Amino acid sequence: MTATGIGILSTGSYVPKHEVSNEEVAARVGVTADWIERKTQIRSRRYAADHEATSDLAIRAAERALAQARLSPQQIDYIILSTSTGDFPQPPTSYLVQHGLGAYGAACLDINVVCSGFVYALSVAHALVSARPGTRALVIGADTYSRILDFTDRRTAVLFADGAGAAIVGAVPEPYGIIATDLASRGDAHHLIRVEAGGSRTPASAETVAGGGHYFKMDGRGVRDFVAEHVPPALRALAARAGVDIGAVDHFVPHQANGVMLTDVVDRAGLTAARTHRTLVRYGNVGSASVPLALDEANRTGALAPGDLVLLAGFGGGMSIGASLLTWGTP
Repeated sequence: MTATGIGILSTGSYVPKHEVSNEEVAARVGVTADWIERKTQIRSRRYAADHEATSDLAIRAAERALAQARLSPQQIDYIILSTSTGDFPQPPTSYLVQHGLGAYGAACLDINVVCSGFVYALSVAHALVSARPGTRALVIGADTYSRILDFTDRRTAVLFADGAGAAIVGAVPEPYGIIATDLASRGDAHHLIRVEAGGSRTPASAETVAGGGHYFKMDGRGVRDFVAEHVPPALRALAARAGVDIGAVDHFVPHQANGVMLTDVVDRAGLTAARTHRTLVRYGNVGSASVPLALDEANRTGALAPGDLVLLAGFGGGMSIGASLLTWGTP
């Protein structure tokens, strides 16, 4: 068939080998393993090894996506990496990924929209590939949150972990591909998720390190209220704009924020008929990697069939929301 749409050609993911149990985290933060599972539905997570940084995780996920698509790194035109835990303030981590892959024909950029970032990156890839037919984009979400967690803060330390997920975006035959995407930003809620030091407003110093300014901080109740108020209406609005009954969605692939929160989003959005893909039980909240990691698992286990309606949804710091509806199918 003639290629007429833009969609996902392949997926890949990677999680570090070091598995960290609830018992181990509980001992560090002063709660019980049962408390963690009851509050989050997480049972374990993965932490990067000492020699691994975000780019290393991203490269591994990208290699798997390339292998599935039977493409070489030289056949990639764009690399778009979503992360809020880059290897360095400069250079962009996507350039380190390019170097690690040998994809020197690709233009590279980082975006930082925290846990919505993969869907934002997918939207950028869609626009770039649409503007230059025949090109391909490698879209990656990767984070190493274990490096910025405060293990005296049970609100965050029990949730976050490390991982990477990737997808290759290119032309797909009708009727497959991305149907519609919506992105939303609410800077008035920027204070809910933050790392306070290390930027131009509060540069790194002995005082910021001693004061814990480089740790990840989150107002959990505020985030939960934001998600409950804004995410389900955004998902319903996207489906309506695409002319799709939200009850007809076959697969829901959300950001793996918190298991209890996900159940609430599914109920409020009217997605109870869809299969919700969850990886947080084994991998925790892996930030920008959450959506592509769950998508890759769904893809590789054969859960996704050609023609299935798939709804991707990210939500997180900023605050931000990104949702994309697509018809699953590859060339």
